[in-house]
Amino acid sequence: MKKQLHVMLTAFRDGLQSAYGARVFSGDYLPLVSSAVDAGLDHIESGGGALFQSAYFYANEDAFTVMDRFRTEAGPKANLQTLSRGINVVGLDSQPSDIVRLHAKLLKKHGVSTVRNFDALNNVENLKFSGQCIVNAGLKHEIAISMMELPPGVEARAHTSEFYLALLREIMESDIPFDSVCFKDASGTSHPQKVFETIRGARKLLGNNTKIVFHTHDTAGTGTSAYMSAIEAGVDQIDLSLAPCSGGTCQPDIITIWHALRGTEYELGLDINRIIKLEELFKEAMKAYPLLPEAGRVEPLIPFFPLPGGALAANTQMLRDNGLMDRYPEIIAAMGEAVAKGGFGTSVTPVSQFYFQQALNNVLYGPWKEIAEGYGKMVLGYLGKTPMEPDPEVVRLAEKQLGIPPATESALVLNDRDSEKGVAAATRILQQNGLSITDENIFIIATCRDKGLLFLKGKAKPSIRKNDDRKTDAGTLAEKKESRLTITLNNHAYGVEFLSPTRVSVNGTEYSVNIEKGIDMEAIARTATLPKSEQTPGVAEIRLIESPL
Repeated sequence: MKKQLHVMLTAFRDGLQSAYGARVFSGDYLPLVSSAVDAGLDHIESGGGALFQSAYFYANEDAFTVMDRFRTEAGPKANLQTLSRGINVVGLDSQPSDIVRLHAKLLKKHGVSTVRNFDALNNVENLKFSGQCIVNAGLKHEIAISMMELPPGVEARAHTSEFYLALLREIMESDIPFDSVCFKDASGTSHPQKVFETIRGARKLLGNNTKIVFHTHDTAGTGTSAYMSAIEAGVDQIDLSLAPCSGGTCQPDIITIWHALRGTEYELGLDINRIIKLEELFKEAMKAYPLLPEAGRVEPLIPFFPLPGGALAANTQMLRDNGLMDRYPEIIAAMGEAVAKGGFGTSVTPVSQFYFQQALNNVLYGPWKEIAEGYGKMVLGYLGKTPMEPDPEVVRLAEKQLGIPPATESALVLNDRDSEKGVAAATRILQQNGLSITDENIFIIATCRDKGLLFLKGKAKPSIRKNDDRKTDAGTLAEKKESRLTITLNNHAYGVEFLSPTRVSVNGTEYSVNIEKGIDMEAIARTATLPKSEQTPGVAEIRLIESPL
């Protein structure tokens, strides 16, 4: 008899985040949840990660309402799982004890079954309290160890199989309650042999009664190979997705792994014809959304700058928008040093953003001339202890530039003392704005701050683009391939080429474009003049956009 592997479907959370930057309306994918359950996929990633904040940042939706509808669509028996970032929960900033506790309580209330809980620094102290809160709320706790590959040429006693197994021993000795263990590689860079050695070693430590999960992305093109190595080593569960949110920056496709397992002693235990039909429905539901440029393809250089799938696409888009894509090779080259001198935290949210921002700063301003705030707080210990000691000179520069000393207490203790964080601080903001004091509203303010407040006041607007929202006269020109135009304004000629529904080239320089019918005078009043083609943004203006990725 073949061994049946358990599958968690990631298409409706990690897939959406990695392929579309989580910029989707829930109404387009939620109707497919019941179809997924009917197809035998009763373990589904339903939220967490960037999807929580994105509801407020981009979709003008309430994430808790989305959770409730997800449970309704899935039925009462499905295992709905979310992703939590330790004491950061579902935000980019770390939280005090009362918000971490409230997070678990609200997940239980709104239909979640299991929480995968990770810390980008693999700091056990950050996982201890958050894990206990998850269990106390009556949820299953899947504790995660964050993986990646060190950039070639970077040597350290971190991110090896021995490193991960030592961390697992520390978790086991710390008495953190957990139901399963996940080895999570958000960048998809861990080479297959290391995956095999890590899973095999974990199985020996945990025995046969603890479920072991492996999660990766196909960004480096080795996702299927890594999964096969994990399977051979004794893993119980793998995470898989559906096209168009599979492959590339996403998880490998269910159909791909089903095919890879043919002729082996393993199987997924799924009706492949029902999965094919489900995938066709998902493609149809998502066809109106433009994929992020890097989302659907392999990036061979990702081992040199290990970024999670969604962060890779979002950051390259930021470079394009600012005319900096020509500096991309330099930024890639600078990532290794940022990882090594930063203490070897895992490149997953939020640390992945810190690495990229510091590498960008090092390229634009000169090596270590400007310390990015998040990176500086990390090396100073405000997120917790890094796996290895950060470079002393970088620590000194961070202390000098940020004007704060190295932390001497845990991140949780510091947050509990911070009067600007926590339930009381969020309650004051709600009271000052005449808003209802509910657990949900408190949590929205704590994790989404100004954008959460804007949503609760009814002043937020959706900012998600869909291809069929822009069937305008100019868009039709591009569709008909009448896309190369010369437009003369006040005797100045501009060569305009429509590259896609969201990109336009003016005199050889690419810009983002959103074409709408009618004249929006308010938008015109607040919009700056289009820069000349030879202009590029000043380096002081280049910052990573605020994004939950």
